Amino acid sequence: MLTKRIIPCLDIKNGRTVKGTNFVDLRDAGDPVELAALYAAQGADELVFLDITATNEKRKTLAELVDRIAQRINIPFTVGGGISSVEDVRLLLDHGADKISINTSAFKNPNLIDQLAAEFGSQCVVLAIDTKQHDDGEWYVYLNGGRVATETRCLNWAIEGVRRGAGEILLTSMDHDGTKSGFAKEITGLVAAHVPVPIIASGGGGEPKHFAAILDGIADAALAASVFHFGEISIPDLKHYLDEQNIPMRLNY
Repeated sequence: MLTKRIIPCLDIKNGRTVKGTNFVDLRDAGDPVELAALYAAQGADELVFLDITATNEKRKTLAELVDRIAQRINIPFTVGGGISSVEDVRLLLDHGADKISINTSAFKNPNLIDQLAAEFGSQCVVLAIDTKQHDDGEWYVYLNGGRVATETRCLNWAIEGVRRGAGEILLTSMDHDGTKSGFAKEITGLVAAHVPVPIIASGGGGEPKHFAAILDGIADAALAASVFHFGEISIPDLKHYLDEQNIPMRLNY
């Protein structure tokens, strides 16, 4: 049985790690390189870095940060934020990233997924989807860091993204983000049931039992931020708890 993964997420703004609630009210959470080294030492399975203020002018700065991170950790890490071309991805991979995450740029130009999968392989392409449930009960895709609503259903976009070559889905429930009230089991389960690639659940992890609930037969990995950044949950304790719940974990740290 494949082990489940615990993935700390570091949102980067102006070179610092930040964290908010429901995508707003950001506060400083520390130096991303030091946090990355700490999480790797504690047994995190992977890391995700998202530059939430990425622009073309800052691409070189992000690449330099990726290089510094790669020198400090020995686990896979994914980098996202403003990626819109094969050249962007090549730069980040050349500086040490293992995978890249695309979101708004892929939605606006779905062919980008095909291009990146053809150039670097599907295993390198993580399609990030920010989603929110509307009054009609359906979950819809949001863009630009959750600021722009679309009329596209989350499930439909996930299916198309995987068909085009995405090798993994990073699914964030905006309704649950930062609330620490538990992951969005409904939409995560729905997407997981319809696509043949791993699903990373994001948004809402606040207690060890929340991670157990989403990893037990639903998601392949659980991503969280503030509970790790501010010391509310330790990764070793979390993984031992999950192991005790008969959820397969990598414990060799």
